[in-house]
Amino acid sequence: MSGLGRVARLWQRLMQPLNRSVRNRFVALALFPLVVGFPVLLLLLAGWGGAAFQELLVFKVRSDLAVATTYFERVQGDVGRNIEALANSEALADAWRHPGAGLDALLQSRAQSLALDYLLLVDERQQVVASSLRGTPHPAYPDGSVLAAGLAGQNRVALDTFSPAQLAALSPALAQRARIELRPTRGARPSLQQQSLSGLVLHAAAAVPGRRMALVGGLLLNRNVDFVDRIQHLVYPPGSLPQRSRGSTTLFLDDVRIATTVALPQGGRAIGTRVSGAVADRVLEHGQLWLDRALVVGDWYVSGYQPLKDSRGERVGMLYVGFLEQPFVLAKWMALAVLFVLFAITMAVAAWVSWRFAQSVIHPVGRLRATMRQVEAGQLDARVGRLPQDDELAMLASHFDHLLDRIQSQNQALTRWAAELDDKVAERTRELAAANQTLLTAQQQLFKSEKLAAIGQLAAGIAHEVNNPVAVIQGNLELMRELLGEAGAPVAEEFRLLNEQVQRIRLIVAKLLQYARPSEYSGYLQQVRPEEVFQDSLVLVSHQLGRSHVAVSKDWQAAGALLVNRYELQQVLINLLLNALQAMPEGGMLSLATRDCPGADGQAGVLLTVSDSGPGIAPGDMAQLFTPFFTRKAEGSGLGLWVCHGLVERYGGDIHAANLSAGGAAFRVWLPCEPALAGPEEVACDL
Repeated sequence: MSGLGRVARLWQRLMQPLNRSVRNRFVALALFPLVVGFPVLLLLLAGWGGAAFQELLVFKVRSDLAVATTYFERVQGDVGRNIEALANSEALADAWRHPGAGLDALLQSRAQSLALDYLLLVDERQQVVASSLRGTPHPAYPDGSVLAAGLAGQNRVALDTFSPAQLAALSPALAQRARIELRPTRGARPSLQQQSLSGLVLHAAAAVPGRRMALVGGLLLNRNVDFVDRIQHLVYPPGSLPQRSRGSTTLFLDDVRIATTVALPQGGRAIGTRVSGAVADRVLEHGQLWLDRALVVGDWYVSGYQPLKDSRGERVGMLYVGFLEQPFVLAKWMALAVLFVLFAITMAVAAWVSWRFAQSVIHPVGRLRATMRQVEAGQLDARVGRLPQDDELAMLASHFDHLLDRIQSQNQALTRWAAELDDKVAERTRELAAANQTLLTAQQQLFKSEKLAAIGQLAAGIAHEVNNPVAVIQGNLELMRELLGEAGAPVAEEFRLLNEQVQRIRLIVAKLLQYARPSEYSGYLQQVRPEEVFQDSLVLVSHQLGRSHVAVSKDWQAAGALLVNRYELQQVLINLLLNALQAMPEGGMLSLATRDCPGADGQAGVLLTVSDSGPGIAPGDMAQLFTPFFTRKAEGSGLGLWVCHGLVERYGGDIHAANLSAGGAAFRVWLPCEPALAGPEEVACDL
């Protein structure tokens, strides 16, 4: 307490000059923004601006890493599909019918056209029957996990590390290409290793129909500069970064760069250099993403690292993208410097103007103070007099003089007015309380409207960005179907599902655009069976359902059909299914039901029910379930059930939730149906 007391006394001593003089207060008020406010604003701006700028850089590198990861996964998928297509091709079957060098020649030509390092035909004993590798004997295929899956009919593509002996067994040229001399790297983990001899191989296997063999193809990523150049061109095309910045892409085997676009100071690619110890510890040891600045061969880059896993799920390397940090830092400080100069000019002008206005106030206040001292000293005839300006202070001086003239005669009136003033203050207080409540309600409505308008603008932007990749996806699907021809028959059902989901994406995009321009977009109606939409929705959530321990119960009793937009109804059901699965993380029972059910006015309709055996809905949350932005999920948006409610109401239906007596919750969706589509007999039911 003694320390606090000393601080309080020091503060009082500093404030004494201000407490004794209004003049000093006005002077302090004029100088305070310049002396105190300006440095504080500069510090706040520098701190907030630097943090926001760093967040933007991290957001960009996160997006860049997502693009690179997507391309890497696409390449893996392409390798697997190409191997599968060749294994099922007529050309391979024809080569079997003409033994000799035909198989090797076919594999050589296809390996070259598919940009693979090798194509092998391997029997169930792992013996290579035919090979695209010229001048090498046919050894046993060194890796058995991918091959075993291919022989079992489970076409598989994986990323694996091949030892020097395994590479040499395939081809001495591949073993030589995988050999990388390690370079000393600042910040890397200590190591006595001088060379990296293993190879990172992307390989796939597919069963050959009618034979106990598998077609195996692989791509060695060591020194595969074309691969990382394509990723860099995709992630950092020309013009995507400031002139003095540069982007880079790297593939790592363990912590060694085996293919990279990072350049050494003396020229050439930085193949053989190693990643910093901090990055290796987080990404390789703990399997976490790195999205931060990192030291890359002597320079600081805003970097994104993602672990790469082999066929056994072990971390064997990393995928990296990043861009040089220094140009962005220089741009940040230049922008801050410009803002600092503008702030300084603004604050200086404001301080000067405040000082001028303070002078116009200080002089009249001094005369008022002198007059009050004279009156207190007994000089009742003392007056302020006329002031040079014509403002509120002049009016105050005039009224003060007038008050001194009538002070005696107004004592009784003041007493009476005081009582009346108390009543008026109480009445005005009640009026202000009511007005404040009305204003608060209006502010809440305005805030909600602003958030909904922001959603509309965001939806329009998302819809515009989604339409372009959707068009590319659909074009590539059609091209794949034409190129595969009859060979695509085994995946015809997958093509159909993909086409349906592309159309569903387009409909979702159209619905998103309704938030921005609702009068320009609308869906179409069709006759649908409710149980069919339920089945399609179960297919679309099969991945989440497969990861859970949830059993599904179905009870299709509805005979009526609905006249709705199929994909809008599917959107409602998928949302309810996902909510139900999330309510049962430890497993449970998911119950789905349909039944004919007339509405309150007797209109024909169908009732769709989604029930779970989870903990149910908290009573305090029940009234807010279908309001926008309400959610109990840490990563939820609070818009899912609100959107469902809007879709159902558009069709004249109703959606509500209830807790079940046996535990869990049920969401019931009632939709009307045309008389011609209603079931033969509808009995009353509890909605």
